[in-house]
Amino acid sequence: MNQEVTQITKIAIFRNRKIRKTIHKNEWWFVIVDVVVALTDSVQPDGYIKDMRRRDPELFKGWGQIATPLSIETTGGAQKVNCANTEGIFRIIQSIPSPKAEPFKRWLAKVGYERVQEIEDPELAQKRARALYKAKGYPEDWIERRMRSIAISEELTDQWQKHGVELAKEYEILTAEISRATFGVTPSEHKKIKNLKRENLRDHMSDLELLFSQLGEAATTEITKTEHPKGFERNKRVSKRGGKIAGDARSNLEKETRKKVITSQNYLPKKKGKKPLK
Repeated sequence: MNQEVTQITKIAIFRNRKIRKTIHKNEWWFVIVDVVVALTDSVQPDGYIKDMRRRDPELFKGWGQIATPLSIETTGGAQKVNCANTEGIFRIIQSIPSPKAEPFKRWLAKVGYERVQEIEDPELAQKRARALYKAKGYPEDWIERRMRSIAISEELTDQWQKHGVELAKEYEILTAEISRATFGVTPSEHKKIKNLKRENLRDHMSDLELLFSQLGEAATTEITKTEHPKGFERNKRVSKRGGKIAGDARSNLEKETRKKVITSQNYLPKKKGKKPLK
C-alpha cells in the first residue's frame, strides 16, 4: 500500500520464525526484537539488544536514527515497538555474531525487492493481496469489497499526509474518530465485540460494516479535498463530520431493519461447529 503509515501488522516468516513488520514512510519496517530472536534464539532478546549496543559504541550512538517506535498489534492491543527499516536491520545484523545472519540478509533483500516492485506497479501489490485473501478462504465478492476499502483508506491517508498529519499516532486517532462517529465505537472497542486480538479488524467485517466504514472514510476524503484543513486538530474535526455522515446512514438503516449493523460475527478461522460469517 502506497501510504505513510498502515495500521495493519503483517507477519513475515523467516525459517519458521515470525517477524512482525509494518509500512512506515512508504517502506517496510521490521520489529527489532523479532529479528534478534530469529538470529540468536535468545530467551531474553531485550537484554541481548542492550548488551549488543554496549559492545558496539557506533551502534549505540546511532540507535536513535535506527530504532523508531511504531504502532504494532500485540496480544494486548496496539503498542509502540522499536522497529527498523531494511538499512537499519542490516546495521543491527553486523553486530550479531551469528551464522544465521547471511541467509537473513538475502531474505531481507528479497523482501525489499518485492516492495520496490509493488511501488513501481501498484497492481502487483493488489494481486498479492487478493491471492492471500483467497488462500485464506474469503469469497470473491468479499475480496472485491475489501480491496475497494483498502483503496479508499489509502486515498484518505494520502489526503491527511498532504494536509499536515504527520505522526502515526495522529493517523490512529483520526481513524478512531471516524469509527466512533460511524459506529459509536472505536476500532479497539469494535475488535472486542468481535473477540479479536491481533487480527486486523477490517479483515473480519461483514459486508455492511465494510460498506459504512468506506462511506465514513470516503466522506472524510471529500470534505478534506473541498475544505483543505491544515494540521491535526482541523483534520480531527473533519474526521468527525465525515464519520457522522456514515453514522446517520447506519442509524437510519438500523431503524428500518431493527437490526444492528455491528455484529460479533467475523471471519475468524473456522472452528469445529462454527461457521465463518457469510
